[in-house]
Amino acid sequence: MTETPIETLRREFPVVVEIPVAWADMDVLKHVNNTVFFRYFETARVAYLERIGLDDDEKHDGIGPILASTHCRFRRPVVYPDRVLAGARVAEVLEDRFVMEYRVVSEKEGWVAAEGGGVVVAYDYRRSAKAPLPSAVREAIARIES
Repeated sequence: MTETPIETLRREFPVVVEIPVAWADMDVLKHVNNTVFFRYFETARVAYLERIGLDDDEKHDGIGPILASTHCRFRRPVVYPDRVLAGARVAEVLEDRFVMEYRVVSEKEGWVAAEGGGVVVAYDYRRSAKAPLPSAVREAIARIES
């Protein structure tokens, strides 16, 4: 039996969020506007940051996340009404940053609508400078990704 894109998403991505598609997300071409996919990525990224404890800079002496870059590959359209499942995972951990991957799947159509990625840098908000990734965050990423 072949695995569906939703089953693959749930197996390959440790953090998956379900997001309703709003009618206002569509543009004049009657599909979800390209900018909305970055919101879907953001929702999955924030859920991931919450899981690893990097959602509040006060937990780590002023060190929190800052998005350094992001990109998206649009694969198939999404239209209202629908729900999307947005997955997030970490592909690589470096000294002061980690590389994330995202996937968005249409629940109604069952297809991959978009894939993308981003780089999240550990940022010391008190000093206004990059900082090493806290060891507790590294350990949390390792636990989630194992």
